[in-house]
Order: sequence, then C-alpha cells, then structure tokens
Amino acid sequence: MPGPDAIAMQASALRPIAGGRLALSALGLGTAALAGLYTPVSAHDAEETLAQAWEAGLRYFDTAPFYGYTRSERRVGAFLAERPRDAFVLGTKVGRLMRPDPGVAPLDDGWANPLPFRPVFDYSRDAILRSVEDSLQRLGLARIDMLLVHDIGRMTHGDRHDRHWEALTRGGGFRALEELRAEGRVAAIGLGVNESAVARDAMGEVHLDCTLLAGRHTLLEQGALGFLDQCAKAGTAIIVGGPFNSGLLAGQAKFDYADAPPSALSRAAALRAACAEFDVPLEAAALQFPLAHPAVAAVLCGMRSAEQVRQNVAWFERAIPTALWDALRERGLVDPQSPCPVGSAA
Repeated sequence: MPGPDAIAMQASALRPIAGGRLALSALGLGTAALAGLYTPVSAHDAEETLAQAWEAGLRYFDTAPFYGYTRSERRVGAFLAERPRDAFVLGTKVGRLMRPDPGVAPLDDGWANPLPFRPVFDYSRDAILRSVEDSLQRLGLARIDMLLVHDIGRMTHGDRHDRHWEALTRGGGFRALEELRAEGRVAAIGLGVNESAVARDAMGEVHLDCTLLAGRHTLLEQGALGFLDQCAKAGTAIIVGGPFNSGLLAGQAKFDYADAPPSALSRAAALRAACAEFDVPLEAAALQFPLAHPAVAAVLCGMRSAEQVRQNVAWFERAIPTALWDALRERGLVDPQSPCPVGSAA
C-alpha cells in the first residue's frame, strides 16, 4: 500500500485560469462519450453520469457541437440549465457549423447514433459568431464560459490547414474570439487540439487564456514539454485531455483514436508493470501525472456512466508514493525534464 509520503489529490479542487475569471475543478468531465462516441449512451445513462459528476464535485464540463452531431451540447445543456449558473464552468468549441442533413448515418465520424446534422468546417469571423449563437440555443444557457477553436492544425486538416488558418487570421476568426472576450460574452478563449505546434502558432496571433491539448502531455508521452513551459511563462493554462491516450493507459489497445502501434503497447506495458510494483493502478498515475506541470490547470476525462465517474474520481484521489515517480524517472519511462507530482526527485 502507499506509504506515508503519498500525497492525495482532490478531483473537486478549484484551480484558477484566465486571470482568475474562471476556476476549473482539477478533474473535468469530457462529454464526447456521452454523445455516443463509438458506442451509444442512453439519455438516462447520460443524465446519471452528469449527476454523479456533479455529486463528486466536478464543476468543469467540456462539450462541442461536433460531439454526436449536436447531441452532447443538448444533453449537457439540459442538465446544467437546472444548476446555479455561477456554480460551474462550461466550455464549448467553434470551427464547425452544423447543417441539417437527413443523410447522416450511424457511425459517421465514429458517432454511434448521430443527430441529423452534418459538420462543415468554417473558422471565419461570421462562422464563429454564428456557431456561438447556435450553441447557446442548443445548450439553453445565456453564456458560455470557455470558447475553444476546435481541431485546427495539420493533424486534422492536412493540406487544407493553410486555408483554415487564413480564415482564423485574415478572415477574422481570432478577432471574433477577442471581441467576445472583451464584451464579456465569454470569459476565456483558446484552442482545443491534438497537437502543440498549431497552439504555439496561435499564441503568436492572439493571447490565449487556455489550450485544451489532448494526448500530448501524458504519462505515456511528454513531447510537448517545451510548449507547456512556454505556456507557463505566458500565463496560458493547459487543460490536458485524453490522459489515457485514447484508452491505451486504461487497458485498451487504442492510441490516437486508432489501433496502438507495438512501440506504444510496449511502453504502456512497462508503465503498468512499474505501477504494479507499488500497488498503484496505472490509471491513477495517468490521471495525476499531468497536473504536476505548472501550466496544467485541469485534466479532462471522458466518461459514459456513473460508475466510470466514481472509478475515475477514486483513481484521481488515490494517494501515490513518491517512490513510484522516482522509479519511473530512473527507468526512463518519464522524461527527466518533466515535473512529476509533489515529492518526486529532480
């Protein structure tokens, strides 16, 4: 069992971002899964998941028009509309407009039962303003707290990236975000992406309050460490999404939304074996590790049932001995320049 040097985290602990305009619970609820990512989730199960997250003290909720082709925003909004508005932080995203389309079919873009709306990429000023209004209607709320540009970057767009980047820059997309923040219609602006390079580029165009970075600073990989250090100096908060790397660190053979390559499987197995020596679930270490970096304000985890919420909160709050983090460093399983939770050797 963990020794006396173990230090426990609290999932409900509030951490300020955006100059104190917002405070995120250290563990946030990502709601793509509630919209039926790969597997359908009933309205009842979605409601119970949200209710359990609220009971556990989670007060940061992340959604997007793309999730379930608007299903996530509708479910999350219906739940949060019954809670005190100043008691939670809600983030959603822009970059796709959702157009009615009766041809939408099950498993389009991986959504088990998407609603009949087709996403169309558009990062221009007018599209961003339209997207915000559409989201407010679906959510049934008067304001959005955090507004993120969704999936900009070459990982998503390939050769089309330059055209979409021009919409954000010359086309006024970033300017629209700044105006929404200046007018108080949103408290924080940022990016929601799977790659750090485009977030670094964006920081040269506009002051980002935050970046939701999925899968790039986890127990499995720390390749974005230099970018996180830059964010810490600039006052740009990082929210780490995908702490399990698409499920690989939670016992699934998936990585970056695809079958995991042998190298990733081997590294995950080594991490799990090391954790087992200290009687620590790999999932607990994976959830807690990112928060050691000073730029990281919260870890965002997708959950699709009340039981998953209970389990993730238990992992997040499990005391982990310093000796585990030391061992991961000594075995080369963690970048030696990466901070580990309190008490780790330098």
